[in-house]
Amino acid sequence: MAAFKDRIDAGKRLAKELRYLKGEPAVVYALPRGGVPLAKEVADELKAPLDLLFAHKVGHPFSPEYAVAAISESGDIVAAPHEVQALGKAFIEKAAEEERLKMKAKRNLYLKGRGPIDPEGKVAIVVDDGIATGLTLEAALVELKNKHPKRIILAVPAAPEDALDRLSKYTDENVCLIIAGPGDYLGSVGAYYDHFGQTSDEEVTRALFT
Repeated sequence: MAAFKDRIDAGKRLAKELRYLKGEPAVVYALPRGGVPLAKEVADELKAPLDLLFAHKVGHPFSPEYAVAAISESGDIVAAPHEVQALGKAFIEKAAEEERLKMKAKRNLYLKGRGPIDPEGKVAIVVDDGIATGLTLEAALVELKNKHPKRIILAVPAAPEDALDRLSKYTDENVCLIIAGPGDYLGSVGAYYDHFGQTSDEEVTRALFT
């Protein structure tokens, strides 16, 4: 058996760890689509509003699943320096802009015209279903930090220690149920779940409006 039954199970366990925030003005931000079922559990537990924080990876041209960079909705790009050197800045920027346009379309689809919730002066809780390289989360956190929340708390079920350490420069606190030391990471986020099917667009919309 894996560490978590499914995303709902992981979300409930994260919510339990975050109960100490009850009563604080907070916004829960999910990275769609996989982070949404977990963030919904956290938002319901804390009775806090749920919003989306978009960031997309830029895949390698010969292996699209491998992230060479990531871009936030507002255009913040983070990239591995050796990948920029290998692939060229022009490629990274062009591919990143294509992903930014996809994010704009997804926002319209999921939020149906509802504007983003302003986190200024509030506790911003960022939830995803796990971390692999951390590039996508890094881009999302850069954008969020620029909106001046009171505190940023990153909440994930499992992550490699080095990726979590790197993200700590953008966060005030990290809540992670399984931190994998060097050589202990299972190789993918899905490896920590018994059931890790794709979250549908309908599930995302339902979580936001129920």
